[in-house]
Amino acid sequence: MVFYHILDWFFTIFHTLLIIFNMTGWVWRRTRRLNLLALLLTAGSWLILGIFYGIGYCPLTDWHWNVLFRLGERGLPPSYTQYLIDRVTGIEITSSQADLLTAGGLAAALIISVILNIRDYRKRSVD
Repeated sequence: MVFYHILDWFFTIFHTLLIIFNMTGWVWRRTRRLNLLALLLTAGSWLILGIFYGIGYCPLTDWHWNVLFRLGERGLPPSYTQYLIDRVTGIEITSSQADLLTAGGLAAALIISVILNIRDYRKRSVD
């Protein structure tokens, strides 16, 4: 049982850091390409794996939900964002709000990352 508590904390920390990196990794020139890759993998998971498992599918969420189920958690929300906001802040948001926040955040970060990566590529080509 201790192992599952460790896994719970691992997924909470790792998934949260990945979300933060997805949202902010474009800020630093050194991490922009890795950020773009992470964003594309995230979007790919949501859309490509989503064809088979439901749009918005994330394997990290799936694995974490399995751990929480073994720890006795039931009635988990469909959105990891919804779960995380409630767990970290105690603020409850609806699934629709979580989906809007999640999709909007990914779209904004992806647009910014693509624009900055193209700008960096053009700048490197000129130099």
